[in-house]
Amino acid sequence: MSKPESVSSALRAVLSDIASAARASGRDEAAVKLVAVTKTVPQDVIEQAIKLGQRRFGENRVQEAKSKYPALQARYPDLELHLIGPLQSNKVRDAVELFDVIESLDRPKLAAALAAEFKRSDKRPRLLVQVNTGEEPQKAGVLPAETQGFVAQCRDEHGLVIDGLMCIPPVDEEPSLHFALLAKLATCLGLEELSMGMSGDFAKAIAFGATYVRVGTAIFGARDVGASD
Repeated sequence: MSKPESVSSALRAVLSDIASAARASGRDEAAVKLVAVTKTVPQDVIEQAIKLGQRRFGENRVQEAKSKYPALQARYPDLELHLIGPLQSNKVRDAVELFDVIESLDRPKLAAALAAEFKRSDKRPRLLVQVNTGEEPQKAGVLPAETQGFVAQCRDEHGLVIDGLMCIPPVDEEPSLHFALLAKLATCLGLEELSMGMSGDFAKAIAFGATYVRVGTAIFGARDVGASD
């Protein structure tokens, strides 16, 4: 796993690239927020990034996050933790307790489970709807044509506040097409947050209005992280 000096230089490079991409798109640098993805990254390496000033992190699985983040959250109360992987309904209570942002709301059953947990708990993670922009059968997410109806259902039937949209473009397609589609959907729905762009394409995502970019490999090095960073 990455040495402290490599995490430091990589994090600085990514932040510099984000700022450059924002400026090139005529956007305020502060409008683009880095979510450092830490799937498979051990706690001590995450703490290296925290000590360098990074405060926003993303995890794919509730169980892995539970094994690493409570102790870090106790030491660094200003951390912001995002769930960027699929959420099973039976893990909703743990997710609401642990995460500040849940980016993978994608089905009515999950919306109902979150609404029920919000009534029980005093915690209210911010919510993003995951859109399957490539309409890939193996991938989670609401289909683009169904996004408006699903967001309305979340709001009207379950009383959920939806802050934005998230997508993971197909690996073999030009991501800009998917970023443009997600941005158009967000505009139509009046949503401000767009979580899109990963290690290889976040500059393109920023050009299309990304407010969160999810970057893991470019900071912590290559590892088996799946498709969410």
